[in-house]
Amino acid sequence: MRKYLINRIIRGLIAIICVVAIIMLLIYSLMDRSLIFAADALYNKQSSNQKKAYRYRKWEEYGYLDYVPYADYLLEITLNGEITEEQRAEAVKFGRTPAQDSAAAKKYVAQFTEYYESRGYEVIRLDAVMSGNKVVTGGSEQLFAVKDKPLLGRLGNYLGHIVTIDNIHNVEDSENAFTGERGLTFTLYDPAYGGEKFSPAIIGSGTTHRYLLYCNSKFPYIHQNLITISLGTSFIVNTGVDVFTTMTQSQGSYVMEQTYYPTGHTDMSADDLHTLVNLPGSFGSSALNQQRYVDDYTSTIARKNGASKMGYSFSIGILNVIMAYLFGIPIGILMALNKDKLIDKIGTVYIIFIVAIPSLAYIFLFKAIGSKVFGLPATFNVQNPTWKMYVLPVISLSLPAIAGLMRWLRRYMIDQMNSDYVKFARSGGLSEREIFSKHILKNAIIPIVHGVPGAILGAMVGGIITERVYVVPGTGNLLTTAINSYDNNVIVGLAMFFATLSVTSLILGDVLMSMVDPRISFTSKAR
Repeated sequence: MRKYLINRIIRGLIAIICVVAIIMLLIYSLMDRSLIFAADALYNKQSSNQKKAYRYRKWEEYGYLDYVPYADYLLEITLNGEITEEQRAEAVKFGRTPAQDSAAAKKYVAQFTEYYESRGYEVIRLDAVMSGNKVVTGGSEQLFAVKDKPLLGRLGNYLGHIVTIDNIHNVEDSENAFTGERGLTFTLYDPAYGGEKFSPAIIGSGTTHRYLLYCNSKFPYIHQNLITISLGTSFIVNTGVDVFTTMTQSQGSYVMEQTYYPTGHTDMSADDLHTLVNLPGSFGSSALNQQRYVDDYTSTIARKNGASKMGYSFSIGILNVIMAYLFGIPIGILMALNKDKLIDKIGTVYIIFIVAIPSLAYIFLFKAIGSKVFGLPATFNVQNPTWKMYVLPVISLSLPAIAGLMRWLRRYMIDQMNSDYVKFARSGGLSEREIFSKHILKNAIIPIVHGVPGAILGAMVGGIITERVYVVPGTGNLLTTAINSYDNNVIVGLAMFFATLSVTSLILGDVLMSMVDPRISFTSKAR
C-alpha cells in the first residue's frame, strides 16, 4: 500500500504539473493576447505610439513577456556605475527619428540594441508621429525591448512560488519592528486582545506577517500565517490579491469590534490585527498609522460577517452531497429490487429527464418555479444572508447527482443479482435478505464508495453553472468571472487548485475502496 501511494502521489503531481502547463500553453501561446484589453477602459483612451507601448507594458504585467524600456536600461547601468548621472541625462533624450539622435544617444541606443538582441529580445523603436511640426497626442517616440517568456520558465517560476515560508529575514529594515530586533516572540496574552485575554500567539519581527501563529474563537481555533499558499495575483477580479486569498477571504458586511492597536490606542474598527503585513514606508505615511501602529506592520484585512468564496461553495456542495447520497442510494436500491416495476419506471424517467435536458435549462426551470411559486430567493444576498437562499442552488446541484447515483447503483446491483455467486448462494439456502446485505449490496456499493472523497472535496470547487445562475459568490462563479474578464492568473490558479483536488480525491477513493473491500489490495507480490 505504501509503495502504491507513493507512486500514485508522484503520478498525481506530474498530472497536476501537466494540467497547469497545458492551461498556460492555451492562455499565453494559443489565445489572442489582445483579448485582455476588452475590459480595459484606459487602453481605449490611449492613442498612437503611446497605445502600442501601453500594450507591451500590460502584456508584461500579465506575464506574457519581458518588457524593458530604454530609460530603465540607462538607469540600471547608472546604478551599476557604468555611466554617470550626467551621461544618463544626456543619453536618455533620443531623437524623434534615428537621424535626430545626439552622439551620446546614438552610442547608448546602439549599446542597448546590441545587448538585448544578443539575448533574444526584439528591440522596437517607434518614431514620433508628427502633424506638421508638432507631435500628435500620444505620438512621442518610444524605444524598448521585448521577449516572450518561455513556457518552461513561466511554469517553473509559478510552481516555485506556490508555497512560501515566512522568516525573520523577509523585511530589510527592522528598526521599527515590534520587538526591537529580528526574531520571534511567544506570548500567552495576545496584544490584539489588549493583553488581558489568555490567547497564545507567536509574533515575528523582520517577517512579512506580524502574527505567525495565533488563536481565536473561530474554527479551527488555531491559525497561522507562517506558510502561505500563492496561486497567482489577480489583475481584474480582485486586483492585487492572490487567488488563494480571494477564495478564503471573508465576504459581506464589515464587522466592527473593539480593536487594541499596538500603540495602546483603542477604537471600534473592522481591522483584523492578526492579518497585519509589513508595508515598507507606511508607518510615516499618515497620522492615523502613527496613532495606531509602532512600525510598518500596518496593512490588514477587514473582518466581515460572511463566508469566503470557498466557504459558500463548500456549504452548498456538502449539502448537495448529503442529499444526493440520502436519496440516490435508497432509490437506486429500490429500482434494482423492483426491476421493470412502477418505481423502476418512474426512476428511469427521472434519469432520462436529467440526462437529456441541458443542465442550464432545468436550473432555470427550477429557479423560476422556486422563486415564483414558493417565494424562495433566486439570488444570493451576502449582505443579508438567510438559509432560504441555499435551497434552490442545493436542489439544482442535487438533481443530477441523485440521478447519477440512482443510475449506477441500479446497474451495479442488477449486474450482481445476475452473477453466478448469487445463484450459488441462493441454492445454498441463504435467505434473500442475507444475499442482499452480505453479497449484492456490499459488492455493488464498492464503485460508489470510490466517488465519496471526490464528492466531498469537489464541494470546495462549487457548481460553475449553478453558482453563475444564482449569483453565488463562490469558487465556481470566480472561474467564470475570471474567464469572462481574461484574468489569466486567476484561471491558472483555479486550474491548479481544481487539479490538486481531483488528484487527491482519486487517491483517497482508492484508499477508501480498499478499506471497504479487503479483497482489493494495492500491494504487488512477486510470483
